[in-house]
Amino acid sequence: MPSMAPAAFCVADWIEPIWREISSVAFAVWLARLLTSLATTAKPAPAMPATIFHWGLHPWAIYAVVALALAFFCYNAKLPLTIRSAFYPLLGERVWGWWGHIIDILAVFATLFGLATSLGFGAEQATAGLSYLFDIPSGDGTKVVLIIAITGVALVSVLAGLDAGVKRLSEINMVLALLLLAFVIAVGPTMTIVQGFFSGLFNYITTVPQLSNWVGRDDLGFMHGWTTFYWAWWIAWSPFVGMFIARVSKGRTVREFIICVLIVPTLACVAWMAVFGGTAVEQYMTDGYQGVAQTVKDWTPELSLFKMLEVLPLAGITSFIGIVLVIVFFVTSSDSGSLVIDTITAGGKIDAPVAQRVFWCTFEGLVAITLLLGGGLGSLQALAIATGFPFAIVLLAMCVSLFMGLQKAER
Repeated sequence: MPSMAPAAFCVADWIEPIWREISSVAFAVWLARLLTSLATTAKPAPAMPATIFHWGLHPWAIYAVVALALAFFCYNAKLPLTIRSAFYPLLGERVWGWWGHIIDILAVFATLFGLATSLGFGAEQATAGLSYLFDIPSGDGTKVVLIIAITGVALVSVLAGLDAGVKRLSEINMVLALLLLAFVIAVGPTMTIVQGFFSGLFNYITTVPQLSNWVGRDDLGFMHGWTTFYWAWWIAWSPFVGMFIARVSKGRTVREFIICVLIVPTLACVAWMAVFGGTAVEQYMTDGYQGVAQTVKDWTPELSLFKMLEVLPLAGITSFIGIVLVIVFFVTSSDSGSLVIDTITAGGKIDAPVAQRVFWCTFEGLVAITLLLGGGLGSLQALAIATGFPFAIVLLAMCVSLFMGLQKAER
């Protein structure tokens, strides 16, 4: 029977890095795509719960499964911190053989291509912002330079380690994101934002069963174009985010874990959407502002954030902060993802050779550049779906294995 692992952090120190991850993901939750989704309808009531659906309980439940399985089997069962360890109740000693190798290889590819997809999308949005503010050409050359720059900074952060590199960059990102959030609340439609948070949460809770059902849908374009892609993308990200959360969750009960990893992030994402999405919808419905709506017509979602900020005070400064946030987010994603891939390929060792870390970080950037030049956003989206599907099968088996492990621990 696994023993209870002692807590590695006090409650405040434990929640803080999880909040950093929430704030980073919630900002690059693709604010552009959030605003685009909301702006496609003049009625925020159906738009908001549909958008929250893609960023609420469902994706964080995926992360929670991976994180809980890794944390339980690593800290309580004393197994290596790698994906294969979560399958010990199902496979026994075979996890150290070919079955385990296949599981870890699938996790590496899912993480690698999920991050490469994100880097490509990030380059698209950052390039659009630089072009919008400074008239810098938004061609493939600029995007490639940005990916190289992001990868270079990530390399420096990877070499500095998790506590020195990733933590400092994440803290900078969190502070900037909260400042931008507070600014929009203060100068935007404050009461509409507050009302939108509670109404959006209520509408989400009441419509989530309908949104989760794929039978008899008359919006197949929305379901396949948005929901299917997001589910595959979240699944591809699950080894990365799950291992990050597991590494800081030592000693927590399952109840504490579920509340802080499932409920708190969902509420945080609803807040982000109420602030940024609610402001965009209010501009469109009340003021008749067509800036964000035009990005929908032109299908340039990467400009939606900047068009929303355009009519607020200090638009130049806040738009520049938005660009910095997007870039720093992808730096932290790249270096954190490289450390996760490095840990998996090293069999769960935390301190793998430096050369191995450099290789994976560099390879992520090269894959992103290749996909971007080879097929643009279409190839990035197709790859996320292609890598997410096989790992979805791994996740289903992981749920069974985790249940077996927890049952055995109770006895």
